[in-house]
Amino acid sequence: MRVEDMSNSQLVNDLLKKSMDASSYRGKVTSNNIANYNTPGYKRHYVTFEETLKDNLNNINMKLTKEKHINDGSEFGQVKEEVDDSTSMRTDGNNVDIDNEMVNNSANALMYNALVTQANNRLATTRYIINGR
Repeated sequence: MRVEDMSNSQLVNDLLKKSMDASSYRGKVTSNNIANYNTPGYKRHYVTFEETLKDNLNNINMKLTKEKHINDGSEFGQVKEEVDDSTSMRTDGNNVDIDNEMVNNSANALMYNALVTQANNRLATTRYIINGR
């Protein structure tokens, strides 16, 4: 296996870990929004990750200029929690749309499960390579 292949493999593993962390955090934030659906004045929170990840992935090849330079994954997008300050149709000032939050929660659960499956497949492949069975 070449150094570049090991580096790329580690990048994928780091990306999977960071993505699972972001998805887990997004699930907590969405659950908190659902729990505060009836709290007057509460503003929904959301997690940003994919946007900064895309920007950083587009620039990552430019940063890996040396053959033996191995990226540690810190270049990937940062997980940020932000507040949605949009106005509410409700008189109490709460802007949580329970239907939207439930859909977001389900989509996030599917994404997390897909990421875990991918990580498990990579681990199984590595075990197979090491053990030969």
